[in-house]
Amino acid sequence: MAFAYLSRFRDALAGLRREGRYRVFTDIVRARGDYPRADFHAQGAKRPVVVWCSNDYLGMGQHPKVLAAMHEAVDAVGAGSGGTRNISGTTHYHVELEAELADLHGKEAALLFTSGFVSNDATLATLAKLLPGLIVFSDALNHASMIEGIRHGGVEKRVFRHNDMADLEAQLGQADPTAPKLIAFESVYSMDGDFGPVAAICDLAEKYGALTYLDEVHGVGLYGPRGAGVAARDGAMHRVDIVEGTLAKAFGVMGGYIAASTELIDCIRSFAPGFIFTTSLAPAIAAGVLASVRHLKESDEERATLHVRASLLKRLLTEAGLPVMDSPSHIVPVFVGDAALCKAVSDSLLYDHGIYVQPVNYPTVPRGSERLRFTPSPLHSEAMLKDLVRALDQVWTAHRLSRAA
Repeated sequence: MAFAYLSRFRDALAGLRREGRYRVFTDIVRARGDYPRADFHAQGAKRPVVVWCSNDYLGMGQHPKVLAAMHEAVDAVGAGSGGTRNISGTTHYHVELEAELADLHGKEAALLFTSGFVSNDATLATLAKLLPGLIVFSDALNHASMIEGIRHGGVEKRVFRHNDMADLEAQLGQADPTAPKLIAFESVYSMDGDFGPVAAICDLAEKYGALTYLDEVHGVGLYGPRGAGVAARDGAMHRVDIVEGTLAKAFGVMGGYIAASTELIDCIRSFAPGFIFTTSLAPAIAAGVLASVRHLKESDEERATLHVRASLLKRLLTEAGLPVMDSPSHIVPVFVGDAALCKAVSDSLLYDHGIYVQPVNYPTVPRGSERLRFTPSPLHSEAMLKDLVRALDQVWTAHRLSRAA
């Protein structure tokens, strides 16, 4: 008798639905030139919404320079890259973009990937193979892509308590002093919105002879001189061995990258299957990112306005007695604490108030810490912020939710 494949699949999905964790993709069409407004498509109809959960933090996906660069690239060279980086897929756009990213972080070289997830996964797994006996010290709240990369490397992993330098040092001190070591951490933890202590971790890395691997996905473009990230803001970028970032958040397009020494980049380029065997980014994407990086190196306006908007939203939420979670960064999480309720609140905001924010449930966050995660941008007006808080206040009352963060 054959295995009951369909029944197993149905049971797995039913379990997600019972827990309120079944993910529903919201079908939206952003309006060029009118972001954060979009059209929400459902049941054969569409309705206007304001998007509050995009990672296009600075609205660069709508910037005229970015759009023009992408149009020009399509007209000049066509659509796809035509192959992997080794086989016809390296265009001058890719070469220029890698040089810009290396310069942004003050590193010798950079390497492009198709996403931030792939850059973390491929790099960390490959480092494990290049450094026999490697011990990876990983922050407890590191992103799934880092966790997967470490797991795929098959090396010893030691998890230290989030941002706890005493715990990290204790674990480093217990390790074989002759073993290669790597500390993997983030600059901005995207669900809580807190910062990693970059300088303190670099101090420990230098003391115990470890490499540092910093995920700047939620920091690059948003902090530091020229948008080089939190490490640059803190004056510690030169002390970080490997910086990883994304091209899909502050830069508004798509892709991921690492920046480091020439030798390390060459090793990842030469040994990482996730890089070697993947078709390269489309030239138009590389061209759009290139325009975005160059603009944000010169312009502080978008960053400054973003931080003003985020601060105002936190203040308005606090004044309304809503459970905004403490966050020093641009990310604004609001605590719910229950998966089903989180989905219900999200649905009420979407269908009753034209506000789109996705519920954040397990496994993205631990059970019992479910939340809504708001990401105001420079393109969200003060009126939009006030409308959002009014709607949240009404939905909180209607669902009889706790106002304690």
